[in-house]
Amino acid sequence: MIQHLQQKVSPKILLVDSYEIFLSGTVKILRYCYPDAKIYAATTVEKALYLIAKIKPELVITDICVAQNIGGAIQINNGMQLLKKLLTNYPQINILVQSTYINTLVRIKSEIDKHPSGFVVADKCLSTQETLNRVNWALQGLTHTKDIKAINSGIELKPEWLRLLNLAFEEGLQDKAIAAHICVSERMVRHYWYKLQEVLDINIDELKNQGKNLRVITHIRAREEGFID
Repeated sequence: MIQHLQQKVSPKILLVDSYEIFLSGTVKILRYCYPDAKIYAATTVEKALYLIAKIKPELVITDICVAQNIGGAIQINNGMQLLKKLLTNYPQINILVQSTYINTLVRIKSEIDKHPSGFVVADKCLSTQETLNRVNWALQGLTHTKDIKAINSGIELKPEWLRLLNLAFEEGLQDKAIAAHICVSERMVRHYWYKLQEVLDINIDELKNQGKNLRVITHIRAREEGFID
């Protein structure tokens, strides 16, 4: 049973999701629970940024995996870029990230930590009532990021490690090419790998003794933690 959440104000809420079925269902629930709210919807990052500048919503509820524009591919990177812009340019906006990819938010942990308004995460597998509770938290300006696995475990992710992962697994570069690309020595690239594998709790010596491919294991663990798509 959905509890009717009473609000003293009439907030402007923007919902961003590229899946029409989910979008329409969520809008319907929000309108029922917040009858005085002004609710807007966008299926692309482009439309979302336009509406944010125009209506200045109190709350943005967004997925991470969204399309940049109509007809564009639905990708995690698009949602991450949208969130970066929100966190950088709109400190007054409360944000609720509703997605099955919430672990990827570890990549922008520093930006999240600096955000002065509400920032709440909600996995799409949560019940309707629990999701609505988190909408309410976000509107109150609260912060809730405990569901993000890597953040909750205290992992500190360095920007250079993310760059290393992207060059290695997205662009397929080997260490020598990576070193040239980011203007460091190959020795430094190997150091980055070591520190990254340490954070991912990968036992290098054990894997080598077992004859397992260290690069493949690193790729798998990095994906599990949300470091890469």
